[in-house]
Formats: sequence, structure tokens, C-alpha cells
Amino acid sequence: MNNVYFVGTAGSGKSTMVGAFKRWLEDNEIDSIIINLDPGAEKLPYVPDIDIREWINLDDVMSQCGLGPNGAQVAAADLMAVNINRITDILDTYDTDYVLIDTPGQLELFAFRESSQIVLNALGKQRSMMAYLSDPTLYRSANGFVSALTLASLVQFRMNVPIINLLSKADVLKEEEAERVLDWYNNPDTLYGCLLDEDKDPESIIGMELYRALEDAGIFGQMRSVSAETGMGLPEIYAATQLIFKGGEDADREN
Repeated sequence: MNNVYFVGTAGSGKSTMVGAFKRWLEDNEIDSIIINLDPGAEKLPYVPDIDIREWINLDDVMSQCGLGPNGAQVAAADLMAVNINRITDILDTYDTDYVLIDTPGQLELFAFRESSQIVLNALGKQRSMMAYLSDPTLYRSANGFVSALTLASLVQFRMNVPIINLLSKADVLKEEEAERVLDWYNNPDTLYGCLLDEDKDPESIIGMELYRALEDAGIFGQMRSVSAETGMGLPEIYAATQLIFKGGEDADREN
């Protein structure tokens, strides 16, 4: 079985995309299960097969540790690693093609804490990849795009697994807006030109330096437009995962 971690900033649509991709896989007779790793999720658009909330409750963490909501979120993220054996024990009972993993709403609680590495290793880092969802509202300007892309690159560096970059909620964008963002990522020279156009803004100086660092690191490549609402891009997500896990061969039941 192969693990796909859905990661992104709060509001980027991770949980909705997990549910939509699960339904797409079912419609195409591809078996999958969902693990919810967000102990603070109040309502989910899917029924998780394994749910961290069975062992970690934010209200309990707040009362037992004397913490506020934010502190409880941090403590719960660390407790996730403490309870990882419970998750792996249940996961071992499944025979499935894909494990879709919904991560905490606050990106930093998963990507930048040591507990994430414990989770990755326990679930099988060698058979894991990351689907990074980017919120289109952060991409209104070239500088905003570079800032958001820098965050995505830091997450990729921290997780150290293959990644596909997804422009989430693409259906809410005008066609020319979506094409502009994709062009910035797929053709970085275009982004460079837009940064030059914004050079009267003091922030653009930082943006240019970040751009050069991202280019030197080889971050630019391909971004895909996706929408959980319309189903846009779901086949492309599957094709990308197959390319990473199987070199493009279709899924079978012998994982």
C-alpha cells in the first residue's frame, strides 16, 4: 500500500480533496482507505477508516494539561506520535492500494514538528509521497506566489518525500487567473518578469532573492489545477501518484 499525505495551509481544502479523491478512486474501482490525523477536526467530508480523534481529544488535552486552544493543538500534534502504534496496528489489518492521509489544518503542526517524522517512518516513508495543496487566494501577486512557494519548498525539504503541487479550488478562479498561476510555476521566466514589474514595491527585493533561491534549488516544475467541487484534476493526481510509485503502471491489488 502507498501513502499519500495531503498537506497545505489552513483553508487550502485538504479534507475536501481527500474525500473527493477517495470517491474518484472508488468510482474507478481502486481500493483506498483514509486516515485522519487532525485531532482538531470538528466535521469531516468523509468517513475515516482510522481516526486519530479516537485517542486524542482536544477538549481533554486542554483540561488535563491546562492549555488553551493553540497550546492544545501543539500538544495534540506531539501526542499523535505517542499513539502511532495504535494507528499502525489497525493499518496492518488492511490490504489496500492507497492510504490517503489527511493532515492537521495548521500546516506547522504537522510539517515542522518532530512528530511528523515519527509518523512518516512508522507508516512507511519509503512508500510515501505528498500532495501539497496551495490556496489560490495567496497567489494574487507575483510576490505572494513566491512567498507561498517558499513555504511549500520548506515543507518538501522537511518531509523529504516526493511531492506533487496542486493549485487547489481552481474552480473559484477566473480562467486567466488560473493560467497565470500555472504559468508562473511551469515557466519561471514569466514569474521573473512579473517580479520585475513589481520592483517599485520594497517587498519585491525580497521576492527576487527568494525567486533566485527557489530556482537554484530546482523547485519549479509542474503544478496542476484541481477542484474537489468539480472533480477537475483528480485523474491527473492519480496519474502523478502512479508515476511516483509505479513508474506509470496502473494500480494492482498486490501491494
